[in-house]
Amino acid sequence: MSATTDQDELAPSQTPGYKVGEKKTMDDYVNMDASDESLKRWKASLGLASNKPVISGLHLPISCDTVGVSATTDDDRKVIILHLALEVPGRPDEILDLSSKDALEKVKDKPFIIKEGVEYQMKVKFRIQHEVVCGLKYIQVVKRRGIKVDKTEEMIGSYGPSEDPYEKKFMIEEAPSGLLARGHYEAKSKFIDDDGFTHCEWNW
Repeated sequence: MSATTDQDELAPSQTPGYKVGEKKTMDDYVNMDASDESLKRWKASLGLASNKPVISGLHLPISCDTVGVSATTDDDRKVIILHLALEVPGRPDEILDLSSKDALEKVKDKPFIIKEGVEYQMKVKFRIQHEVVCGLKYIQVVKRRGIKVDKTEEMIGSYGPSEDPYEKKFMIEEAPSGLLARGHYEAKSKFIDDDGFTHCEWNW
């Protein structure tokens, strides 16, 4: 299968009438419509209150007593996916390290193993740096013997830069059961934002 076909399958769904807003800098977000209370609350949810301290040019969601903590980084990624985890009641989480290129190269050797018919939940831990990321989402296409059997799109949301990682739990799902559902599945996954920028992508 061509790379173009793979990317088409991983393309996010388009919502009729939805238009991605104009790209804004951190200062744009902080200073826009200062008199709008609802907008103030939305910005506060992103850690962008105008009274937050500025460190290395970034408005960070931190308190004044942490100003001494350095926010500089040599990593130019806006979104750092730390790990994806599989949560199943009654057993320890299975964790897939996605934090670096080396880790991404090893994920094929660490598949998630799920018993038939059990409920499970995936969750992601990530960090945002440098600027606000809007409409971050997770997309996954699952195939069995080369045939697509499932596509998942999970909206994660919009986030401002923070030294502390965020965590988002996905919807609870149930593993397929029955003879026809047994076997090995292959998946291709990625994290993409409203600007169409892919922050992390891998096969497993």
